[in-house]
Amino acid sequence: MDEGTRECLAIEVDTSSPAGQVVCVLEQLKAERGLTTQLRMDNGPELISTTLTDWCENHNVELVYIQPGKPQQNGFVERFNGSFRREFLDAYLFENLIQVREMA
Repeated sequence: MDEGTRECLAIEVDTSSPAGQVVCVLEQLKAERGLTTQLRMDNGPELISTTLTDWCENHNVELVYIQPGKPQQNGFVERFNGSFRREFLDAYLFENLIQVREMA
């Protein structure tokens, strides 16, 4: 999510998101929109991995981690995630991940 415009730049639907998948999404965003100078995120295992940290270092993207247990430090994303869950994921009964991806 772009904090300046509050635009959702990408949604990746899966049962988990390993670091390699996060890097693939960042590569797609780089090709479509260029790179940001900073990424704010929580401390999930996929977001603290060497795969992601090395990619960010190689592309001069600063990683800014919120403090553990302080989701309000990433409030726009937390609000979006809650709204997306309530208004989309909880609103439909999906048969498989392909269906969710197509609708998202």
